[in-house]
Amino acid sequence: MLPIGDDNRGRRLTPIVNWLLILANLAVFIYQIYLPMPDLERFLWAYGAIPADLTDAFPSPSIDSLTVYSTIFTSMFLHGSILHFLGNMLFLWVFGDNIEDAMGHVGYLLFYIAGGFSAALAHIAFEIDSVVPMIGASGAISAVMGAYLLLFPGGMVRVLIFIGIPLIFSVPALLVIGMWFATQFMSGMAALEGAGEAAGGIAFWAHIGGFVAGAVLVWFFRDPYAVERQKAARSGRRAFGRM
Repeated sequence: MLPIGDDNRGRRLTPIVNWLLILANLAVFIYQIYLPMPDLERFLWAYGAIPADLTDAFPSPSIDSLTVYSTIFTSMFLHGSILHFLGNMLFLWVFGDNIEDAMGHVGYLLFYIAGGFSAALAHIAFEIDSVVPMIGASGAISAVMGAYLLLFPGGMVRVLIFIGIPLIFSVPALLVIGMWFATQFMSGMAALEGAGEAAGGIAFWAHIGGFVAGAVLVWFFRDPYAVERQKAARSGRRAFGRM
């Protein structure tokens, strides 16, 4: 099931931060496309988050160490292929706007970054000696999905399904995101047991860590009134008034 849209009734904020995050990822990806392959490899090695380098740098306060730590942030805007980029941006487009409305612009940006950092730490914990750069926005986006599932489990998500022909259905977020998380968890466990040849290059535990972090952090960043407003609009109820 590929999510392609959701119910936005009750959303009032223009998702400026979500758009800017997508544009930032797009700008970096376009820059990557035009790099010659040797330069692209150096770029990914310089700005991707390498677990072995990060663990070696901890807890040194030197300038070199701070540069290494910064790759946790820069890695969130790098992608390895067009499908990697498009898949991540599609999920961010579908789920991010509602979470930005539920948290406000500044809160959402801080939440997104915190989710990305949490995802990186989870990946490092399971791949502590890895010298392969971790890249991609999926850890932070996983946090957004964790928040969405906790706030709007019954929210209807439009999904594209191929059963010989492409079909579009509306299904609850609990089913869409729940199935996604179950797949990530099973794949992560298989990778731990050596069944996936380094998980095919996919950082499943970053996805899991980001999702769990999002499900926890959402309670600190959400605006209960904005959440209730969205829920009320979707169900046809009147939201409670703000005092």
